[in-house]
Amino acid sequence: MMKKIHKRRLLGSGGPLAMSAVLSLGLVPCAFAQTAGEGAPAQAAPSSAAPSESAPGAADNAAPADQTAAAPTGLWERSNLLGDMGGLRPWLGNYGVTFNLQETSEYMGNVSGGTNRGGAYQGLTQFGLVVDTQKAFGLPGGTFNVSGLQIHGTSLTARNLQTLQTASGIEADAATRLWELWYQQSLGNVDVKIGQQSLDQEFMISQYAATFMNAAYGWPVLPSTDLPAGGPAYPLSSLGVRARAQFANGVTVLGGVFDGNPAPGVGDPQKLNASGTNFNLGNGALVIGELQYAINQPSSNPSDPKPAGLPGTYKIGFWYNSNRFDDQGFDTNGLSLANPASNGVPASHRGNYSIYAVADQMVWRAGPDSPQSLGVFARIMGAPGDRNLVDLSVNAGVTLKAPFKGRDNDTVGLALGYAKIGSHAQDLASAQGTLTAGFPSRSAETMLEATYQYQVAPWWMLQADFQYFWRPAGGIPDPENPSQRIKDEAVLGLRTTIQF
Repeated sequence: MMKKIHKRRLLGSGGPLAMSAVLSLGLVPCAFAQTAGEGAPAQAAPSSAAPSESAPGAADNAAPADQTAAAPTGLWERSNLLGDMGGLRPWLGNYGVTFNLQETSEYMGNVSGGTNRGGAYQGLTQFGLVVDTQKAFGLPGGTFNVSGLQIHGTSLTARNLQTLQTASGIEADAATRLWELWYQQSLGNVDVKIGQQSLDQEFMISQYAATFMNAAYGWPVLPSTDLPAGGPAYPLSSLGVRARAQFANGVTVLGGVFDGNPAPGVGDPQKLNASGTNFNLGNGALVIGELQYAINQPSSNPSDPKPAGLPGTYKIGFWYNSNRFDDQGFDTNGLSLANPASNGVPASHRGNYSIYAVADQMVWRAGPDSPQSLGVFARIMGAPGDRNLVDLSVNAGVTLKAPFKGRDNDTVGLALGYAKIGSHAQDLASAQGTLTAGFPSRSAETMLEATYQYQVAPWWMLQADFQYFWRPAGGIPDPENPSQRIKDEAVLGLRTTIQF
């Protein structure tokens, strides 16, 4: 879930790598992508990149786990590199405190196409703290969460690719910043969360898409491109209130109201809110809602029989932003912005909206207790073509868990992403082509990703990745040769994720 050449994934300067080592002494990660659910690919990182799946925190979906239970202590069997830290983790767990640290590091490079050839290192240290208020203070049903990010390295997308679908879910400006700060209270089957929140942790999530490294499989490319500052998603967040109701028939209703712009102003949103501590209100409203339906999910009671069918989750949702949005192709007089007679002032539209649907379904499992399974996912999202650079985004794919004997926690996946340029932005490019001989028109960007996650240990994941982009950014001109489009791009990458 992340930005591209536009607002979110701008080139950042090198960050303080030493801070990663210092932070490894303490603190908890809130993930940039979504945690995998039943039947989802196993992975070391909670899911986005991401984000889900990017999918980048499960801390808000449940109270912290009881850390007093016995756990494997061997280096290659325990869930995190530092183990129980000499008894510190279980001791704090008795008081409702969960803490840890995650480091994600990767090197990616384009071997063909793009505006330049070469590679870039990007790193992300996620740290945070979760408190179960019943254990800590005797307040039942409460969870307090604070999380931060230390982002280091540079962005391959901004440097070499210029794509709409950012190559990595952790790409962002180098910075040390607050990410989320919220309190959640459970009231039976309803829970309410209030505070600074990153919506890519709960909304629009596809669990199987979390396997992939491209940011569009976490926070989709459409809101990343069309919402102010890319929306409240990694590495930004917004103040707001979220409510969730869960029912026994597998239905969940999720909705919230948030500040409409996480980084108001002119310029790079991440620099406008560089520390993540601008607790903004009064910048319009972002309203979002989602209806979820889960089938054949395992019971939380281990003694209950397992469902006979294969698990799946289906979601439909919408978002609405009350701010004003510039037309992507025409001025206030109805003339193309490329027309020499244009006044150069884009027409303005009140509000912006989108509807979307997400499906995750396991389609095959080798046996009731076998780790080997095949899952498919699809996500589609649409928005008006007059005020949005991207008016349709689609991604879909397939993942195979335990692809080889003895590799029960490995996952291999293949997925396709598509971002269609909005109708008025296409009209503008066509008008520019009419006025400027050879100026390319724009249509859509298509991306294919193949990936393999290799779990070295429960706390260590390696991931090899290949991506190919057709018509980057929908076919924008090459800055070195404006009469030609940026050439199609092939990108190779290797990521390592360690839970401390």
